[in-house]
Amino acid sequence: MTTTPTAVPNRATDVAPDTAHPLELRFGDPDDPDNPVGFAAFLRADERGELLPAGRSLLEGYRLGADFVPVEHGGRLRRADELAQTLRPVFRRDAALGLGHGAINLIASATVWSAGSAGQRQWLADVLLAGGQAAGAYTDLPSGHDLTRSAVHAAPDGERFLLAGRKEVINNVHRADAVTVLARTGSGTGSRNHSLLLLDMRRIDRDRLSFLPRFRTSGLRAASLAGVEFLDCPVPGSAVVGEPGSALETVLQAFQVTKAVLTGATVGCFDTQLRAVTRFALERRLYGRTVAELPHTSAVLAGAFADLLIADCLSTVVCRALHLLPGQTAVLSPAVKYLVPLLLQEGADALAVVLGARSFLREGPYGIFQKHLRDLPVASLAHSGATVCQATLIPQLPRLARRSWLSGEPAPAALFRTGDPLPPLDFRGLRIMAGAEDSVLAMLPAGYDLLRDDPDLGPLCAGLVDELRLLKTGCERLAPRDRTPLAGPNGFELAERYTLLLAAAACLGVWLHQRDEPQPFPRDSAWLTLALRRLTSRLGHPLPPGTARAEQAVFAELVRRERENRSFDLSARPFAPTGTGRPILPKGPTP
Repeated sequence: MTTTPTAVPNRATDVAPDTAHPLELRFGDPDDPDNPVGFAAFLRADERGELLPAGRSLLEGYRLGADFVPVEHGGRLRRADELAQTLRPVFRRDAALGLGHGAINLIASATVWSAGSAGQRQWLADVLLAGGQAAGAYTDLPSGHDLTRSAVHAAPDGERFLLAGRKEVINNVHRADAVTVLARTGSGTGSRNHSLLLLDMRRIDRDRLSFLPRFRTSGLRAASLAGVEFLDCPVPGSAVVGEPGSALETVLQAFQVTKAVLTGATVGCFDTQLRAVTRFALERRLYGRTVAELPHTSAVLAGAFADLLIADCLSTVVCRALHLLPGQTAVLSPAVKYLVPLLLQEGADALAVVLGARSFLREGPYGIFQKHLRDLPVASLAHSGATVCQATLIPQLPRLARRSWLSGEPAPAALFRTGDPLPPLDFRGLRIMAGAEDSVLAMLPAGYDLLRDDPDLGPLCAGLVDELRLLKTGCERLAPRDRTPLAGPNGFELAERYTLLLAAAACLGVWLHQRDEPQPFPRDSAWLTLALRRLTSRLGHPLPPGTARAEQAVFAELVRRERENRSFDLSARPFAPTGTGRPILPKGPTP
């Protein structure tokens, strides 16, 4: 039965630059112990291994499902970067809620927006707009992210299919009203033997499927990661999404969006961790001074802040590239999905050293740090792990090295100007392989031409351009076997170095094109200097002298934002006032 939703207001585009996000205001002060959707409540729910009911109710009252539905189908999804910003307040509190009652709907629906028929798209839109939930059953437990080895089989049976096999470790499958299933529909070994099926779980014959037990995990303890076994379950032929046999191409196309958006959303987890450790360092005293005044501590905190800005620059630029450079995001999206989780997890480990024994506590004011420390590695695996992302990059790099690097035109300014408007997100306009241009990476030589005389940035940019030359040579010389997902260690190392240079180019582009910002910090070269130094260090080069001034300026901004209760990302948005914010919950019981 089709549900006709009421009109949904577009909240995301109405948020003024220096105001709190509406979801942040609805959640209220996370540090308030009496807040039913504060950190303490989420920690208790995490210990019970359940999604916080009040959190689910809040998202349902906000009608978060509309944020995963394109505007042409009655939803609020216009811009990928705005969707990442909308999810950050949720991930700031609980990644399990952000995934299990939020972003899983994007993972499940993206393939339908990319390749589904008009009827399928509208049906799924109606489900989500009415508050329904979706799940994406793409991977099999034995084969992991290798979709070509999926064993679930859909055998033709007249005008229908008989679906057989099991999908495991699927988020939200027990509660889902709609499930997107990747199944084998051919008997060959090529890439066109799998199809996507969109299932209406409310109409499925329950005698022909069995829900499997839930998997318990060390991170995302509240997530409902379970499975389903299909027992020759009849599915109408109209359930096929796109052309039969086109599942792998559709996934490669659609997951460019999910990789960029979900990676940007997880920045919210690291924001919470950095805030917790910054407060600890400002309040705790040792040797007659605060911990924050110890040189090592201030350097770690400034470095973590720089890493967060790197992550936000890269994820925001890639989200905007989905609109402006759709022919290039087949390489940009796996790059951001590989590097940002690595930066955040290693940054969290460094912060744990500052926090010391308190980083192991699962309750109290630092319990949320430990929760995110466990959640981040699991959340980063959602639908695409690090190795898969590198394997996706490797075959594309030699072509870009030959045709684009050091000679291509840099990306347009709108890509880096986060306040500039964007055309609507077009899932169907994305390509499964990048073309011959790499406009983001072209910012490195362009930036060096502009900054070669700058005493701090000039040498850093020169070193990065030299690294780009070495990367170009290395990728051009890759043996044929090393240009495939079966590449040896050298291919994977080159892929990682590419992501680091891409992050440097994103930071450089954002700084160059945001220099008319009214606030002084975005214009200050200190954050860019520290960000490029940290990326240069990751490339294996010793840091040139002169880090102290940049670290001091970045640390001072970190302290200012903590005291003013502002986010640590590029937006520097204010949060709900501490001690006064109260959540806005819908009336009535939680469904």
